[in-house]
Amino acid sequence: MKNLQKLLIILFLSGLIMAQNSTESILFKTNKLDKYFSEKEMGVSLAKNNLVFRIFSPTADKVQLYISDTLDLSCGNLFEMKKDSACVWEVILPKKSDFFYYGFKVYNKLSENPPISIDPYSKAVTTLNIYGNPRLSIYMQNDYQWKSENKWIARNWKDFIIYEMHIRDLTAHETAKNNQAGTYSGLVEKNQVGGINYIKNLGVNAVELLPAQEFGNLEIPFNKEFNGKLNTWNPYERNHWGYMTAAFFAPSAYYSEQWKHFEFNSWMGTKGNQVTEFKKMVDEFHQNGISVIMDVVYNHLSEYEIGNLKEISKEYYFRLDNKGNYIAESYCGNDLRTEAPMLRKLIIESILYWMNEYHIDGFRFDLAKLIDWETTEEIIAQAKKINPNVIIIAEPWGGGYDPAGFSERGWAAWNDQIRNGIKGQNVNDGLGWIFGKWEGNNSLNRIKSYVRGTLVKDSLGLFQEESHSVNYLESHDDLTLGDFIRLGLKKLKEHQKIENLSEHYKLSEIELKMHKLAALFLFTSRGITMIHEGQEFARSKVIDVADSTIDSHFGEIDHNSYNKDNNTNYLNFDLAKINANLTDYYKGLIDLRKSSNVFRRAKYDDVTFIDVANNDFSIVYTVQYENEKYFVVMNANPKEELKIEFPKGVWREIVNPQKVNLKGKIVKEKELIVCPTSGYVFRLEK
Repeated sequence: MKNLQKLLIILFLSGLIMAQNSTESILFKTNKLDKYFSEKEMGVSLAKNNLVFRIFSPTADKVQLYISDTLDLSCGNLFEMKKDSACVWEVILPKKSDFFYYGFKVYNKLSENPPISIDPYSKAVTTLNIYGNPRLSIYMQNDYQWKSENKWIARNWKDFIIYEMHIRDLTAHETAKNNQAGTYSGLVEKNQVGGINYIKNLGVNAVELLPAQEFGNLEIPFNKEFNGKLNTWNPYERNHWGYMTAAFFAPSAYYSEQWKHFEFNSWMGTKGNQVTEFKKMVDEFHQNGISVIMDVVYNHLSEYEIGNLKEISKEYYFRLDNKGNYIAESYCGNDLRTEAPMLRKLIIESILYWMNEYHIDGFRFDLAKLIDWETTEEIIAQAKKINPNVIIIAEPWGGGYDPAGFSERGWAAWNDQIRNGIKGQNVNDGLGWIFGKWEGNNSLNRIKSYVRGTLVKDSLGLFQEESHSVNYLESHDDLTLGDFIRLGLKKLKEHQKIENLSEHYKLSEIELKMHKLAALFLFTSRGITMIHEGQEFARSKVIDVADSTIDSHFGEIDHNSYNKDNNTNYLNFDLAKINANLTDYYKGLIDLRKSSNVFRRAKYDDVTFIDVANNDFSIVYTVQYENEKYFVVMNANPKEELKIEFPKGVWREIVNPQKVNLKGKIVKEKELIVCPTSGYVFRLEK
């Protein structure tokens, strides 16, 4: 999430279990302005040799179109716009150029001398790198020729193995050996250690990109007030993760080639190169059989900038209290009124645009519970009309908590219950199953439920179908799995400064065993599998010592690195070598899940649990799908070994506590002895 306050509230909400009942904490108020609606095409459209400019603002007294060939805001031309009966402001001009900058000056009772606002439908945006992020919309032509054969990759939701990642993190560290570090182009660069080459070698079949729509990358100066805000929380004055969207149709220039020349008070994305670079990135992933999912933010707007929907029509686009102040259940300053008909139209048209124009295979919606139900239903209905295989994922909290409600509407959702049950919710008094502990109201029956897909037919289950459960143990939020285990085992204390990084990174025997057991549980459970960047080598987010002048916490583990565009977040690929045993284990599990239909396609009743006496932390079961059958044994008891008899048949060992080998040995023993914190998988031979 976007700041510490928000993180704390989300951790609290995600720890709650509310069974299957829908929960509503947002009161969607009717608004007299909702009577205005138009089917007209918004933004800029071409009609013969004319350009039609349209913007919706039901509270404006006057709107002017601004057009310029330069970035000098004191230059340019203004054109008066006319309002129709639906409060759409419009002007038609002869098309004289294939490239220019434009925006709108929206006059109302709140602003007699308004700034230039970008077009909410901007297809490209240039941004001045100072706080407040002044922007201009770009009108341009783009005729990218796609190389991938199909517009989208057709993939059953159950088959997804998702790698949640940040575009810059995969290429910006020196160990990535990238010539175009931190960019769209760099991510798919040939002959590098990081980027797409690393992703392909790992074997995942989908990437989920942290937000890449144009966003506010700069926050306001530390300990200074700007526009009524006082920054007391972010000495870095940056927003690295991207959860401050400014333009819902435009790819972020933050990841364009110009990042190499990033300077404050300079314009970024001036030529619109980010449009082509983004398409090339998606194209390259598709040519390698990798789906592209975008993390999108439609619940709030970029908080600190000037010249956007706030200036266009605050009363229409935002949820306000009785005093006209922004409501901020997102903890990001200003929640969007998604129930407003013209904003709902914008959101849906944005989703369809990214699908059609950029060939995006699916979306993960940030704090999706802040989006009204009618909009969520319309999103998936309209998206599936053009791509029946499109994957739609909710982060099912923010203004409530309701994974079950999203599943009822056909959405997938992050399953924080498997995360908390297996790993734990906090390192002090909320350790999970891999520690030999029961977090919250977890139990053996709940662990079994996670294996089967956390379905509503089980007590406290969440999902109508296995394919709606996005199973994960780590995401961009909170501690990495590696750091959670380090702290949970008391390898170090919270806020302890780490003196020896090499020793810190290298996994001890018990750490390695816990990582492998957690991964084994994740990859053999029904549902969609997701891992976060670096999870496969127990990544640690140690605050970069280069930040010692601005951050007294340098050298400590970071649990909320949203503001650090530096080595705290960048992936150090030397760690994949240091912990190669774990990296190889993940590769093996990914290969297993991809090669076998059982762990992806088996249904609830295809799983048969075998009772274990005197060991509540052990899971033993057989799972069968069509002509394949597997025997899975996992012992999370940290002290007691497990003895279990093999079911009838000839079994091949394909996973043991050391490695994954799909051509492993035939087992001749009748009894299996499983050490503490270990697991096995066997395949029945025909």
